Amino acid sequence: MLSSEILKTIRRIEITTGRLVTEVFAGQYESVFKGRGMEFSEVREYQPGDDVRLIDWNVTARFGHPYIKKFVEERELTVMLLVDRSASGMFGTARRMKAEIAAEVCAVLAFSAMKNNDKVGLILFTDSIEKYIPPKKGRTHALRIIREALYGKPRGTGTDISAALKYLNDVVKKKCIVFVISDFIDRDYEKMLRITNKRHDMIAVEIADPGESRMPPAGLVSLQDAETGKTALVNTGDAALRGSFEKEALDRLNARHRFFGSINMDFVNLETGSSYVKPLTAFFRKRAKRFR
Repeated sequence: MLSSEILKTIRRIEITTGRLVTEVFAGQYESVFKGRGMEFSEVREYQPGDDVRLIDWNVTARFGHPYIKKFVEERELTVMLLVDRSASGMFGTARRMKAEIAAEVCAVLAFSAMKNNDKVGLILFTDSIEKYIPPKKGRTHALRIIREALYGKPRGTGTDISAALKYLNDVVKKKCIVFVISDFIDRDYEKMLRITNKRHDMIAVEIADPGESRMPPAGLVSLQDAETGKTALVNTGDAALRGSFEKEALDRLNARHRFFGSINMDFVNLETGSSYVKPLTAFFRKRAKRFR
């Protein structure tokens, strides 16, 4: 049984993101993701000017004159949301934690899929698979995905993106749209990401916090790694240390973006201190231009 507080939160997110889907993302989702494939519809008699490569030779042989295959745009898509629920998601030095942003982005994508009559599924992962919800349609199903993204209780604390991608490839055989929603604080996932990107249409949704790339001068501070539990005493008053910290964070980000580019994988970068609406809208618009 869900508490009244949880139900209120889910309802608030439904109203907020539902309005965004209707007013901001209206038409963008469809222009980006619809009509990406073709499916067989029927055969009809060959007419002068038709592409001879579409001739159905079996039917042609049966009736004694040429028939061609007719195809239509594949309208129904499957959208999979791979959501990182590792302990680093429960971090936020700005307005909200990374996990909260992830849940709202899930809601936007789930309602966008729902409005376009597409299936949507969910994989929550840490250093293991926490939850799998097979793709389905409908509002009730979309609300279940939002609830799990918000309130699912992960057992693990670490991150294993490779394991999540392998699991996706095992349970979803047909090509689909995959959003990997994570802070990407992990190692050695590049090989599996490259493999999965060849099977599915992959989009990385990076969620970062300003505190992960900028260190304020606050003197001696005890810092703890949320995923491993390790602690360290850091002198944040050291300007050279702060500079090195910021450079390493930027180098990691640039290296990740170069890798995404090398495998032709789209990505969008979000921060906890800013609205996700503008960068997500810009991403949809930029991607849509490629498929017009």
